[in-house]
Amino acid sequence: MTKENFFPEIIANLPEADIPIEGLHSYLLQGENQQFIFMSFENYVEVPEHSHEAQWGVILDGEIELTIDGKKCTFAKGDTYFIPKDVKHSARIRKGYKDLTFFNQKDRYKAK
Repeated sequence: MTKENFFPEIIANLPEADIPIEGLHSYLLQGENQQFIFMSFENYVEVPEHSHEAQWGVILDGEIELTIDGKKCTFAKGDTYFIPKDVKHSARIRKGYKDLTFFNQKDRYKAK
């Protein structure tokens, strides 16, 4: 597996998630009431403050700086994070960041 193809074919064959971020490769695993999104970022990205249903993630590679309910934390490969429902948060995602994110929401993202 090369850096360009971080996720194996069984993940890359999932439907792409419709997330309007340039340089983001995202693959959607849709459950009845939740979603898993496998994400890989080619570029540095700033995500403005927002909130939604609960979110849990595991960092597969790279780093992300999350501000959750006003508290800033940096997470790196192997770390996990949790954002409770309706808690405001924002992110600074570094180039090369990869993660697996679970949304406790069946319609957070749609397939392309």
